[in-house]
Amino acid sequence: MHFTTLGPAGSNHALVLERYLAARGMRQAPVQLAERFMDAFDALLEGTTDFVLQCTAHPSHGECVGRYMHRAFPVDAFIAGSQPLAVLARQEIETPRTLGLQPATRHYTDLSGYTEQIEAPTIVDVAEGLLDGRFEAGICARDALERHPQRLKLVEDLGPALDTWVLFGREKLPQDPVIWPEAPVVTQFESRD
Repeated sequence: MHFTTLGPAGSNHALVLERYLAARGMRQAPVQLAERFMDAFDALLEGTTDFVLQCTAHPSHGECVGRYMHRAFPVDAFIAGSQPLAVLARQEIETPRTLGLQPATRHYTDLSGYTEQIEAPTIVDVAEGLLDGRFEAGICARDALERHPQRLKLVEDLGPALDTWVLFGREKLPQDPVIWPEAPVVTQFESRD
């Protein structure tokens, strides 16, 4: 079985897919990283991958669900945190005014102090944009600061984003709805009786 998600290596999609496969006991499953979700879903339909993992917060999620309806089906879903995120800035910038961000992160904090917000495809691209001078500040993985403490500084620690993730396959599940029997809501409801 082959699994595909959005790259590049180091992205939240790659991290969460790795954690998902470990939790399912499939650590050795081959993983492909796509540049765009349309490429990943096309590979699913062509049979060059068996499953596609996508975060529901990704800006292309609704488009993919609609575009591939009746051909790509949700076969698993789960809740997982991203890697810890932060607003980082270049050390030499006293008051950053331009901010790089992946669109899904736009509302993670108050961005009113930034006069220009520049979209990037991934948080990895945001970190690279900080390091090569394209952005004065950016929302990216906090570990970029740990890797480059002489070049970056912490503006705001955001922590991990907690998101819903969907695994798509080519075969529709036989039952509807598919429900998590031990979901916390069940436990909370039963404890009130």
